[in-house]
Formats: sequence, C-alpha cells, structure tokens
Amino acid sequence: MSEPLLEVEHLKKYFPVRRGALFSRMVGKVHAVDDVTLSLMEGETLGVVGESGCGKTTLSRTLVRLLQPDGGALRFRGQDITRAGRRGLRPIRSEVQMVFQDPYASLNPRKRVGQIVSAPLKLHPPHDGRSRDRMMRDILELVGLNPEHVNRFPHEFSGGQRQRIGVARALIVQPRLIILDEPVSALDVSIQAQVINLLDDLQDELRLSYVFVAHDLSVVRHVSDRIAVMYLGKIMELSPGEELYRKPIHPYTAALLNAVPIPDPRENRVRERIVLEGEPPNPIDPPSGCVFHTRCPRATELCRTVEPPLTEYANGHTAACHHPLNVTAAEIRAATKAPSSPLSSGDELPDPAEAEAAA
Repeated sequence: MSEPLLEVEHLKKYFPVRRGALFSRMVGKVHAVDDVTLSLMEGETLGVVGESGCGKTTLSRTLVRLLQPDGGALRFRGQDITRAGRRGLRPIRSEVQMVFQDPYASLNPRKRVGQIVSAPLKLHPPHDGRSRDRMMRDILELVGLNPEHVNRFPHEFSGGQRQRIGVARALIVQPRLIILDEPVSALDVSIQAQVINLLDDLQDELRLSYVFVAHDLSVVRHVSDRIAVMYLGKIMELSPGEELYRKPIHPYTAALLNAVPIPDPRENRVRERIVLEGEPPNPIDPPSGCVFHTRCPRATELCRTVEPPLTEYANGHTAACHHPLNVTAAEIRAATKAPSSPLSSGDELPDPAEAEAAA
C-alpha cells in the first residue's frame, strides 16, 4: 500500500485555564484533544463525529496547524510538521486547506468575492493579476457560481453560496487535502445535499482527500470511507463507514446511531431506545479510566480504573472499550493477543459476559 497522506500519532492539544486578574496563575487545562492517533490515505474521506464539545473542531484546526500541538506527532507526506515554523509550513499551506464551519463569519465582509477567492494566489505561489483573475473565475465556475458574482460582497449571497465561496477559496491553490469543519451544519437540508454533491464531484475530478468533521451521522455516512468517533478529546472508535453503522463496537457509538431518527414513524416508535444519562464530564478534570464510564450502561469497576486501549478487532475496525458490543469472546481474545495490540504483552480484555456477571 502507498504511504499515508496524513499521519497523526498521540496528538494532544490542551488549553490553559487561568485564574486571577493581576497575577493570573494556571489552575488547570482543558483536554480538548487528548492522545489522538489516526491516518488518512490519498483520495480518502475520513469522517469525524461526536457530540458538541468533544474536540472535533480543535482537532481539525490542529491538523491544519492553525493551533500548535502540545504533544504527539503530525506528518504530511512523511514530513514531520509538528513543530514546523512559518517558513517550514509555507510549502505545506498550499497542499492543506480548510473550509470553516460558519459561512457567515469565515468570509471578510469588506471584500468582494473575487478578492476573497484570489487572495491565496498572492502567496502560493505568487501570480500576476491576469492569471489570478483567470484562475479565480475558473474556480468559481467549478463550484457552481456565475461570473457576475465576482464583484459582489458576501452578504449578498445565501448560506449555500457562501459555503461554495469558502470551498472555492480552498481549491484555488490546488490542495491535496481539505479539512472540512462542519461545512453543512448551518445550511438547510436541500442546500446541504447540493454542497455534499459538489464536494463529492470535486473529489472525483481533482483526486482530493477530505477530513470531514460533522455531528450529523447521516451526512457522514454518505460521504466517508472511514469514520472516527470522538468523545471528550479521545477516539472511541475508528471503522470503515458501513461497518460502523452495521456493527458498532463501542457503546457510545451505538448510542449515537440510536439517536438518528428513522424516516418510518412506526419503525421509529417501536425500536428500543438507548438513553445516555447525565452530561459529559468536565474536560478540565476528565475521569480516570475510560472517559465514557460515567455515562456508559455497561461500565464496571475496570472501566473506572483502567483506560482501555484502541484495539483492532477485524477489517480495520478499532475501538477503545473493555466491554465491546457485537464481538465474540474469541474475537476479543484474538484482538488482544495480536502483535500490534497494546495488550499483547500478557494482559487481556475481560470477557463481556464475565465482566457483567461480576458487576
């Protein structure tokens, strides 16, 4: 197989919490991204899902180096960019672009669309005015906007059109990877479909790779090759797209999927509901062991004291859970004894039935 386009190993991003007006002192840290490991292949779409506040946006901004990581490693095309400065990142900027969540706030209201979209060409690499104008008009046409839109201001467009402008701005420097931070969450359902279809067509035409951040699991299922589920700054489960929906392993993933409404009202009424009680823990002081144990219906004493490793079960399907769903005891033993497993040195995850009986 070819080398991954993007590699993330044990990535961490904390935000200090300070107290005091005159002599402020740090009293804690918000664990926004806490030990995240994943990879992205060329031409692949990786979906990242989770509740609000789980660290999805912080992860996306750290991947594009808008935020400086506090730990771990970040590599693009095999080059370590974890600690790269402005000069070292400059050639990477043209290959890694980002489309922001809010199409209203991410565009400069004082500039016309032509100025917004062509601005990156002044840096990556510099172009003369005539070539900038030609490329800008070609990109606007590619994303479905008309030539007369060039001289308009952002407030003259609908939400879907503004998001297309954001996509055009990212595409104009011909990137290989685009980080999409909830690109359709602020749009109507019909406009969501237009933007998603546009991104799909652009990926096929330009061979782009996407990291698609969202909280709508139905949208993520439509666009993603693999899906990572985040909770309190950690990866709970990472799986091929359809495999995740067909056979979730982590209880948190099962609860998220159960919350997705079914179009058939009768089927929606009779299905068994999974209700997670309580609120997510304080990210300044995350719980010991598994961070999900305070809300998990399957939690035992083991979950409260020992943090589960991210273990691969089959077909690239990994999960961090002591009591996984939809796997047999034999699959658990095979996964924990595999050479690549963090528990292969001798410790094993307990059998779910035995753990539940003990609890």
